[in-house]
Amino acid sequence: MALAALLTPAAALARSGADVRPLTARLASALAVPHVNHSRSAALVVDLNTGRVLFARNTRLSLAPASTEKLALSYALLKTVGPAYRIRTEVLAKGFREGSTWYGDLVLRGYGDPTLSSTGLRRLALRIRRLGIRRVTGWVYGDESFFDSRRTAPGWKPYFYVRESEPLSALAVDHGRIGGNVSANPALAAAHGFRAILASAGVTVAGPAGLGRAADEDVQLASTSSPPLLHILRLVNRESDNFTAELLLKHLGAIDSGRGTTGAGAAVVRRVLAASGVPLGGVRIVDGSGLSLLDRQTAESLVGILSAAWADPLLRGSFLASLAVAGRSGTLRGRLRRGPASGNVFAKTGTTALASALSGYVGGRYVFAVVQNGPPLSAWWCREAQDRFVTVLAGRAAG
Repeated sequence: MALAALLTPAAALARSGADVRPLTARLASALAVPHVNHSRSAALVVDLNTGRVLFARNTRLSLAPASTEKLALSYALLKTVGPAYRIRTEVLAKGFREGSTWYGDLVLRGYGDPTLSSTGLRRLALRIRRLGIRRVTGWVYGDESFFDSRRTAPGWKPYFYVRESEPLSALAVDHGRIGGNVSANPALAAAHGFRAILASAGVTVAGPAGLGRAADEDVQLASTSSPPLLHILRLVNRESDNFTAELLLKHLGAIDSGRGTTGAGAAVVRRVLAASGVPLGGVRIVDGSGLSLLDRQTAESLVGILSAAWADPLLRGSFLASLAVAGRSGTLRGRLRRGPASGNVFAKTGTTALASALSGYVGGRYVFAVVQNGPPLSAWWCREAQDRFVTVLAGRAAG
């Protein structure tokens, strides 16, 4: 009886090997790894049900966010245009028609659809053929004027061009790739590709392909649209596609202010976050992907974005569905495949030479952000700390 009295619940848990330390101590221990500059790292956990802060470290420290920057873009897009929004691509015609011949030129005009493919061009070509047009006497022009002509974003390292993102353009087919090679002039490549696809669809074009602009008086012959935004955002967040993120940022700027620039899009993102009450102290939004060395977020701002998305019943499902799932999909497919976190952590990863980050939700119970900057910075140890951190949270949520 004396022995049984000594065996309190806490003692019993200790004997079974369970960790009976307070949650804050276990989370701090999870982050305690070598080869990571802890003075340049931040973490924050908030209970989604109560709003109570459960763990906080350097929450207002301005840090490079890597690809968790995409969370800001995604929230701003969903808030501005909604999950059903689609981006169109048009074929416009200059001239006039007689019988089955169009006397003049065709213009393939892009509005920044990052999912535009050769299949989409074929749909456009078949629609023109169904109009009864069999011959075009002029040129096929590619029009990318909805965006500016910059192929990269401010603050990118030179090797990010092509290696981390294909050249940016309002008119890019198959990510601007032709036969596996990246074109330095995506719109011209699109015009050449469309001319060839027209021919295969039974529409002969007498003139060559080139670059040009549509005019207000041009006639629309055909159009196609992207999948809904909620599907495109799965490329942005789940797969962390930099090219897609950057085109969406420019598109956001173009539809808001008529300026299809990275800067205009970034200004919209910041304005939307401010209107939603996201803390912006120490935050600098320069691009959409997080590749820019000039981007800065805080653990507080990232949790603010995630919390705002969760609190909006019109956006929560789309936002959540865009994230990678631990052990199941996207950039988390190979991580956290076992244990309580598997299938229960929905998050955005981020990795560059300067930063490593993981931000998202645990079991519908917690919202969190972990951001680690170097030097020093060991990608392996950063991920180990992040995985241990969310495993502790997932275990707590399950219990």
